[in-house]
Amino acid sequence: MKNTSKNLIAKLALLGASIIWGSSFLIVKTSVDMISPNTLLGIRFTIACLLLGFIFFKRLKNINKEYFLGGGLLGTFLFIAYSIQTIGITDTTPGKNAFLTAIYCVLVPFIYWIVDKKRPDIYNFSAGILAITGIGLVSLDQIFNIRMGDTLSLISGIFYAIHMVAVARIQKDKDPVLITIIQFAFAAVFSWITAFIFEDMPSVWNQSLILGLLYLSIFCTAVALLLQNIGQKYTKPAQASIILSLESVFGVIFSVMLYHEEINIKLMIGFLFIFIAILISEIKPSFFTSFRKAKEVEL
Repeated sequence: MKNTSKNLIAKLALLGASIIWGSSFLIVKTSVDMISPNTLLGIRFTIACLLLGFIFFKRLKNINKEYFLGGGLLGTFLFIAYSIQTIGITDTTPGKNAFLTAIYCVLVPFIYWIVDKKRPDIYNFSAGILAITGIGLVSLDQIFNIRMGDTLSLISGIFYAIHMVAVARIQKDKDPVLITIIQFAFAAVFSWITAFIFEDMPSVWNQSLILGLLYLSIFCTAVALLLQNIGQKYTKPAQASIILSLESVFGVIFSVMLYHEEINIKLMIGFLFIFIAILISEIKPSFFTSFRKAKEVEL
């Protein structure tokens, strides 16, 4: 009974993280109308870094050169991914940004192929074909043009995939909380440098902007990360992947409800193709393996 309760709480934590991250696309979209992308990221990463540093300050004494080097590299990839995605959302809808960015789930096995020389399986290639079809339906218009915002969203997905592969290699035998804090610190520094060179500081700070920045910094960064760590500890990887992949679905739901994004049949089919591709890439092989073992037991 105790394990069942833990499992339920873990799944609810993962669902909470997915809902929070899904809502972040809408908050970012409305915020970049009042503040430039990298200034927004500078504030977001700075607050999140300070908050986590305050909560886990006793662990900070364990930071050494390896943490700085590994966290610095991860922070660089994280900054690039977030910066490109945030700039991209200025020229597309929150729903399209959510699904096009989520393509990183499909790309991770192919990035691993480059790094570890481990060839993706048939499920990964099938997911890739489905994802490309879905991307075409979501992004291309009648004359096969693609908006700059959609292109940047896709590019950010590539860097999110690179970041995930780097995390898997660098984070081994290291405290994930410390690595996260250092990542946020480096991402904050890069965001501020980029903002000061290329962007103007906002001249008006209204309540809506401040609340949006606090929500992104505290809930969409620190709290969602905590919920993910709790959830993944007590949930099987395949189940966790399915729940976390709902982030893009919630992104569309929030966009339709609050941003009044219009969804036509072409977009719906494109979203569905991308979502199926994510599921195939994340859990289909393990599903078939479990199904095959169950059949062998029956025989």
